[in-house]
Amino acid sequence: MTVQTMPASPVSIWDAAHAVDARRPRSVQTQLGASDTICARRAGYIVAGAERTNAGDKRAAILGTYIHRGLLEDARREYNWLVERTVSDGLVRGHIDAVHLDVATAARLPKRHRPLVPAEAVTVEDIKTKSARVWDRVVRYGPTAEEMRQVLLYALLLKTVGFADIPGQRYLHRLGPVEVARIRFRFVCRDTGEEHIQEFEFDDWLAAQARWWVERVMEAVSPEELSRDHDGPGLSVICDNCPFREACWPGVAPGRPAQTILVHDDADRAKALEDYVRGHEKQRAGQRIKDKARKMLDRAPEGNYGDNHLGWSGGNAREEVDVMTMVEMFDDAELTVPMVPDKEAMVAILRRAGMVVPRRTASGQKTPISISVTKARTNL
Repeated sequence: MTVQTMPASPVSIWDAAHAVDARRPRSVQTQLGASDTICARRAGYIVAGAERTNAGDKRAAILGTYIHRGLLEDARREYNWLVERTVSDGLVRGHIDAVHLDVATAARLPKRHRPLVPAEAVTVEDIKTKSARVWDRVVRYGPTAEEMRQVLLYALLLKTVGFADIPGQRYLHRLGPVEVARIRFRFVCRDTGEEHIQEFEFDDWLAAQARWWVERVMEAVSPEELSRDHDGPGLSVICDNCPFREACWPGVAPGRPAQTILVHDDADRAKALEDYVRGHEKQRAGQRIKDKARKMLDRAPEGNYGDNHLGWSGGNAREEVDVMTMVEMFDDAELTVPMVPDKEAMVAILRRAGMVVPRRTASGQKTPISISVTKARTNL
């Protein structure tokens, strides 16, 4: 008797990608990195050496790393850019994607390390990959506050300390502090490859604020003293994939939202209801504005108007399944036409006949829980 064994399922290529990502220097470094300043409490857990218990879904981030690394390496080969350079002091560490030196600073380097085309002013550049889902927001509003803080820290370290004294960049370390004049964000869409660049003059005051943010984290006795800078699991992708999610949101009852642990008493409930009502009113006001504008623009031609582009989609003939043709096809192929009862039609017939529609409890299913908020009644 021959025993047939089922072929093993192919391994997931993402298992390899996650394993390699977990060994990257950035994933295991213990010093606070500029890219870790996305949330005060998260940074506090890193400083405290807390255990990372949540792996999260890093596929988008890993894809971004691949794109990021490939683009920078090609720019280094073609333009002789200074890429992936380390800056550090006793407080924070960072890896700058690209540093563009001006003519005077570049002239202090050996010829083989000089850029093919020097910058007008020393510029610190950071590359961010984004999905098409958020691309319009990126183009409209630029970097987030967290992204701006990260790059300001890079630039401040370069301006006050210079390049780190490590193998591979000691020739840069000898430059000493570099007078940074600009910061640049280069956004790249992961879905289309579209590129969007924004530049800002380096601001000492904003950089000092970023530095103060890090100092506040370092001074905290415990991470729990620091604020959660995002709305929590289920509401923030950052929180969903945070390695310290369980430590940050402890004691959540099974099946309940993590945010329930923020409510301790009636005062918290009153504040949450006030927020709900305020948000609802803003949503209604915003919807009224959108509804009116939509009607005003009806049949307007596509094109650019001010800062915005108007486009239209839809308006095509709607298709539906051709039941009669399907019946003919079944007959021609000698297939049995399914005779499943039409639930909606049967309910309608019973109601027209004045009969009660029988109902039963669906196994394991419950209706959605809806919130109702009205003005509180006072006892006279």
